[in-house]
This record gives sequence, structure tokens and C-alpha cells, in this order.
Amino acid sequence: MPWEKQFNVDDVLDKAMRTFWAHGYEATSVQDLVECTGINRGSLYATYGDKRELFLASLRHYDQNVRQALVKGLERECGPREAIRRMFQAFVDKVTVTGPNEGCFLANTALELSAHDAEVAKIIADAQKEIEAFFARMVTNGQSEGELPLSLNPDATAQGLLATLLGILVLARSRPDPSLLQSIADDAMKRLG
Repeated sequence: MPWEKQFNVDDVLDKAMRTFWAHGYEATSVQDLVECTGINRGSLYATYGDKRELFLASLRHYDQNVRQALVKGLERECGPREAIRRMFQAFVDKVTVTGPNEGCFLANTALELSAHDAEVAKIIADAQKEIEAFFARMVTNGQSEGELPLSLNPDATAQGLLATLLGILVLARSRPDPSLLQSIADDAMKRLG
């Protein structure tokens, strides 16, 4: 009789993601993962192979269920200018609500691992490119709807917005002052005209 999983894979990924997110890859032990998921080592290894594969699955889970969901929701629910504002505000608010230690799992991972792990670097770079593309679409849509000036170059503006967002994400970890982060987000919006 073949081995059958006795747990919900999405639930396990969510718990593992939150543990990696809180502590980082290096500081999270397999025992931490056993404890947070409530499943034994054998089941973890049988399902994911090893800690690194579980980490990569957790990172992809975050990207799909947090980052991509945020972008899709903003595009669906908001006008272009408001979508950009809410993207920044989502991360400024995270510092106020959850505290400085959480930050963004993708940004945290970029700082910890992307310089040493090509597969992680690709996941991070792809996510950043998608955020940049979101900003470019919002600028273009904002121009066509009369919300943003035609003088803005959508691609250059998107790159600047991405750089500002990444700066906020890093500062959220090292200098989690909500008023500082809010002033940076407000400045980004002023630069849109």
C-alpha cells in the first residue's frame, strides 16, 4: 500500500513559511520545522526532500499567496494611483501592525541568501520584475485615465518606485520607524505628480 500524506500540504507550507520568515533560513533548524508544522521528520523529508527544498517551496508559497495576491487585488480593486499608494502603504502598515521583525519574506531572503544561491536569486529577481511591471502598468494606466502626468516615463518611474519600495522593506528591518517609512512612501507618491 503506497504511503499517504496525513497532513494538509498548504497548511504545512504556511507554517514552515512563517517560521522561515520569522527566523531566516540559516537560523531555522529542522527541529524548528518539525515543531511548527506538527509533522515528523520522516514526513517532512518524504514530502520535501530536505530543509532547502522546503524553504524554496515556502518562498514560492509566499510569492504566490502573499505577493501575487496583493498585486492582483490592488489591480482589481483600485485605480492606478491608488494601487501604487496602497502597495507602499501595505508595507508601511506591516511595521505598525506586526512589528519590525517580520518585514517581507522575499526581501529578507534577498538579503540573507540571494548573493549565495542562484535559485533563490532567480525567485527574488522574478518577483521584483513582476512588481516593477505592476508599477509600469499602473503608471501607463494612470496616464491613459488622466490620473498621472504624461511626462512620466513608465519604465523609469517603475524602476524608481521599485527601488523606493525595496528601501522601505530594508528599513522596516533595520530602522522600523513608522513615521520615517511613511514619509518615504509619501515622497514616492509626490514624485508621481
